[in-house]
Amino acid sequence: MTEQGLEENASAQPGAMGLEELLALPATVNVVTAARALGIGPSKAYALIRSGEFPVKTLPLGNTVRVPTVALWRVLGVERPSMPHTR
Repeated sequence: MTEQGLEENASAQPGAMGLEELLALPATVNVVTAARALGIGPSKAYALIRSGEFPVKTLPLGNTVRVPTVALWRVLGVERPSMPHTR
């Protein structure tokens, strides 16, 4: 997804996540944060996880479910800007 597409989505959805916030996420996020990035509600996200239809790989950790941020970016078509090589 392009930066403009994410910005348009952010303006269309109250509380939706913009590109800058999406790129600043930690390595894994909770389901509520992943749902917000996808523009859906938490209840819908949990229902999709239970049915095996959530579009992003999840990591069940006991009673907790985490979502890898890289997998979330991939589904959204977001590429992290390349980091300059330093030596």
